[in-house]
Amino acid sequence: MQFCDECGSMMVSVDGEMVCQNEECGATEEQEAGLAEAYASTEEQSSEELIETEEGANFEGKPTATDVVCDECGHQEAWYTIKQTGAADEPPTRFFKCKECGHRWRGYN
Repeated sequence: MQFCDECGSMMVSVDGEMVCQNEECGATEEQEAGLAEAYASTEEQSSEELIETEEGANFEGKPTATDVVCDECGHQEAWYTIKQTGAADEPPTRFFKCKECGHRWRGYN
């Protein structure tokens, strides 16, 4: 991964040239010979990077938290999943779904 010297944004490989993704910056650099294969530009996340937040996500059968309170109905039990959404040195995020009304929220440690 290469970052722009001008603005710090991530650069992507386009036709043998490294191009800054920040449209306002637009800096370019020549790509070093032989390194074209080392750079892979992707537009999509892989399935293991996606966070389970869509409406139909199945929380049932997941662990249950009893130390939370639903903001919608006041129920004190919710299913939860844990995802690492930040850097490895940051605590994970818990995603909750109320067992009573189905309201979803996230909790930060």
